[in-house]
Amino acid sequence: MQWTMVIPLKPLTRAKSRLADTAGAGLRPGLALAFAQDTVAAALACTAVGDVAVVTDDAVAGRELAALGARIVPDLPGAGLNPALAHGAAVVRASHPERPVAALNADLPALRPDELARVLASAGEFPRAFLADAAALGTTLLTAAPGRELLPAFGPGSRERHRASGAVELTPAGVDSVRQDVDTGADLRAALALGVGPWTEAAAAPLAGRAPVPGQ
Repeated sequence: MQWTMVIPLKPLTRAKSRLADTAGAGLRPGLALAFAQDTVAAALACTAVGDVAVVTDDAVAGRELAALGARIVPDLPGAGLNPALAHGAAVVRASHPERPVAALNADLPALRPDELARVLASAGEFPRAFLADAAALGTTLLTAAPGRELLPAFGPGSRERHRASGAVELTPAGVDSVRQDVDTGADLRAALALGVGPWTEAAAAPLAGRAPVPGQ
């Protein structure tokens, strides 16, 4: 089974404001882009993923993520995260109606392709399913089978909203990299401990007093 992933990304200048206690305004846009680059690269490397669509109006992010192989979908609703996801799902389903769709957070810099594949294999057993984040309050992934609406309800407390909407909560073991999104400094430290991708490693290097790796 091949999945189509839909990944939302807000304009980089407004992204990751909750990292203010860890990274200054000059670093946060670069971190947000790096998180998305590592997320998209890992998703594209997953054997269960057929294609990745990023919903964004950020020109820099669009250019960099398209270079990795992602399809860029303009955020025409411009009304926030959930309308962007619903729009992205509708766009990708117009070209691949036979594929299941998964909404994936853009801030999973430690994402492992094999762990994502395990989550998607579990999700394929249900009409709609979701994976809670590491804090067990939010959601990092929401799936819908062909012919089923995604019905995204991301944001604070989304675990309970997705459960209440009828989506089945997935509980596979050993998929920490799919759960570890990054909103705060503590989240970033947890992701770094898991082992992040090359873009995040480079972007986060100044926070540890290390120089970024050239060419990354």
